[in-house]
Amino acid sequence: MTEGLDLEAYLARIGYAGDLSPSIETLAALHRAHVLAIPFENLDILLGRPVLLDLESLQAKLVHGRRGGYCFEQNSLFAAVLERLGFDVTGLAARVRMGDDRGTPRTHMILAVDIDVRRWLADVGFGGDTLLDPISFDERDPVKQGAWSFRLIDEPDVRVLRGLRAGGWIDLYAFTEEPQLPVDYEMANHYTSTWPRSPFVTKVVVQRSGLDERWMMIEDELRVERPDGTEHWSIASAEDRLSILAERFGLEFPDGTRFR
Repeated sequence: MTEGLDLEAYLARIGYAGDLSPSIETLAALHRAHVLAIPFENLDILLGRPVLLDLESLQAKLVHGRRGGYCFEQNSLFAAVLERLGFDVTGLAARVRMGDDRGTPRTHMILAVDIDVRRWLADVGFGGDTLLDPISFDERDPVKQGAWSFRLIDEPDVRVLRGLRAGGWIDLYAFTEEPQLPVDYEMANHYTSTWPRSPFVTKVVVQRSGLDERWMMIEDELRVERPDGTEHWSIASAEDRLSILAERFGLEFPDGTRFR
């Protein structure tokens, strides 16, 4: 999927000018730079536009268009970059839990990156709760990333990524190591972006992770989450939403834009 990749433009988009050798140090630096630079958002769906996963479309939107995207877009682009740099990347799929362990479809894309004899979980596309840095598949102790803590635990037949919030640990998603094909993501992406009851079809979702704050716009509410708690504000008008998208998330839309 790396043919046609504009690596120089991608690196400029995320503000990265460091080493590009396929090492864990490079993976970690690229991962964090991507997460801090490119927001999570579903706004094309609410503008009646399809979510396209081919590399040309991903670059046009996330890199040259300076937009964000959700997991299939962000992790597909990140995987293409890693592959170009010589990393061994395998696409996986996860069932989102967000504190609820009832069965959900496998609609979250994640990446496994093998470096030497270790496998690393990479995920730049889980919104506010996404990893800042990769986490080793062998790690079971809590891992601090900025102000946030994560850990992997084992359940029968699955691994679970957990995140620490003010109220304690919650399950973020569960996954296996079964490799996924591009067509698997195309199907899951179609379901996620078109099913009438999908949260990405029914409401505005924009999120951006920071080292010690996570900003989120969910419909007409703006939130900032910190390790010790969350603050909320109401968004008064469509014009205010556009201003917040530009100022807080770096997403520019023409005056008068409305999200269905």
